[in-house]
Amino acid sequence: MINKTVNNVQEALKGIKDGSTLMLGGFGLCGIPENSIAELVRLGVKNLSCISNNAGVDDFGLGLLLQKKQIKKMTSSYVGENDEFERQMLSGELEVELIPQGTLAERCRAAQAGIPAFYTPAGYGTEVAIGKETKDFDGKMHLLEYAFHSDFSIVKAWKGDEAGNLIFKGTARNFNPLMCGASTITIAEVEELMPAGSLDPNQIHIPGIFVQRIFQGKNYEKRIEQRTVRGKSI
Repeated sequence: MINKTVNNVQEALKGIKDGSTLMLGGFGLCGIPENSIAELVRLGVKNLSCISNNAGVDDFGLGLLLQKKQIKKMTSSYVGENDEFERQMLSGELEVELIPQGTLAERCRAAQAGIPAFYTPAGYGTEVAIGKETKDFDGKMHLLEYAFHSDFSIVKAWKGDEAGNLIFKGTARNFNPLMCGASTITIAEVEELMPAGSLDPNQIHIPGIFVQRIFQGKNYEKRIEQRTVRGKSI
């Protein structure tokens, strides 16, 4: 069995350079590849095109790359939790492509499955449809959307083994599985790295065939993006 383990995050991100296109898993602050993002900040790579549901918050997640002006373009479905993301978009410093969330997910999945394009009704009749091919299916108009093309997918999993098989925990099973195998190279950072064969095959969400590099991360922060507390009862 092929061992896809690399020694550290530095080795995992080898080949990422200025101008690379990256897919980054996660939803808000849930299931984001924290170690990899921190290393991208340290590397100082510039002019990145990032495909991610959103961009974390100002001081965490992809917000750290935005602070350093390392991202040239964001392809996302949500801006709301990141003031710097919003500021750069409105000022024209950052190129932004906003996509309906389901379309974003399907463009990832299409890339993973080798499907070049698909039709969806989402966005028809809005600015999303400008310049896109349309087609009527059973009396309902659809837009033609294309699968993403990216250099690297960077995902975060709960457990993985040396062969690259991955298990995601809870709501971290969001965009992460869809991005595995959707780029030329998929990099997985995991909380627990296990010997090959130790994971229950029935529990594996992504088989190792979709992963090229895997490493064990460390020092994960369990942040709460939106804290809501109940007031005192009277």
